[in-house]
Amino acid sequence: MHLTNITPTGSSNGTATTPEGTTNLIQDSYTKMTSDILAERTLNDFLSEHPGELVRTGSPLFVCTVLPPHWRSNKTLPVAFKVVALGDIGDGTVVTVKAGNDENYCAELRNSTAVMKNQIAKFNDLRFVGRSGRGKSFTLTIMVSTSPPQVATYNKAIKVTVDGPREPRSKTMLSLLGQQQQFHFAFGQRPFPFAASDPLSGFRMPPIGNCNSEYRSSMITFG
Repeated sequence: MHLTNITPTGSSNGTATTPEGTTNLIQDSYTKMTSDILAERTLNDFLSEHPGELVRTGSPLFVCTVLPPHWRSNKTLPVAFKVVALGDIGDGTVVTVKAGNDENYCAELRNSTAVMKNQIAKFNDLRFVGRSGRGKSFTLTIMVSTSPPQVATYNKAIKVTVDGPREPRSKTMLSLLGQQQQFHFAFGQRPFPFAASDPLSGFRMPPIGNCNSEYRSSMITFG
């Protein structure tokens, strides 16, 4: 009688899974899930405390300043750009920002490096010199020089052009028409300042009918 080898249930390599190993696997999964939920809750609470000021990145451990959707090349941003760490990042850690898209994969930036202090990296006068292209925006890559390095992305962060944002054509035409009307009213015809008492009224000739009646009355008088 030939007996075949029977593989124990719950194992693919011939070794049975022990209850202790299953418990450890479940505990590790639960710990990771709990940490992810805690990080998500911390992120939501932090964003709710700063509405409209900060935005999510591709990493749950970092948020950054909201950038204007359209901006002029090499112009100072309206608000200083900041990267805020929700985890423990030591002071002095270098943070670098890069920008690019499929048309300009590595755009020129100025003052694109900052240092972490109290979990915040504040960039002094960050400027976007390179243009993103017509109808396109840059994606920001935030690199934190920890060990190992950490990377966060800010998708469709900002569109950069030579002229920057401009008013729609309809608004521009309306403003031009308004300026023309103001110019016409300012330099158009003005009423004569002496209209109430005309200084030339004493030098005007009387009507012809009045002259004939006066001539006839004078002839009758002398006749």
